Amino acid sequence: MQDGPSGAELLGLNTDMVVQELGWDEDVDQSLRDDIMDIIDADMVEEAVEAVDVVILWWREEDGDVMDGLVDAMPDLSDNGYIWLLTPKVGRPGYIDAASVQEGVTVAGLTLTKTANVAPDWLATKVVRPKGVRK
Repeated sequence: MQDGPSGAELLGLNTDMVVQELGWDEDVDQSLRDDIMDIIDADMVEEAVEAVDVVILWWREEDGDVMDGLVDAMPDLSDNGYIWLLTPKVGRPGYIDAASVQEGVTVAGLTLTKTANVAPDWLATKVVRPKGVRK
């Protein structure tokens, strides 16, 4: 039994949301993925056919520059949507230091709002468009 909300609950998702998942690979936290899909009561989409409310973006050091991943996650995002950038924690394979995440967010023209410890090996960083850009 765990104390407090689960990792997926910390992401603030609900059944009305369309969630896109990008960057999936064998190393993602399957339990977190399952919990997310339970909360939204649907599968996450890979190829969006409509604007999505949230993008779950799994990103590792070997995936390249954080900014590139964030920019690639933007086209299907609704005006008020946001990105949860999931990166490996310190000491885990593919770890990206906080300064590199912050730089990628800033260069992409976005704003980092908070982080959440969502899984044993993964940290989630909420990224949004700056207030003046949201509709």
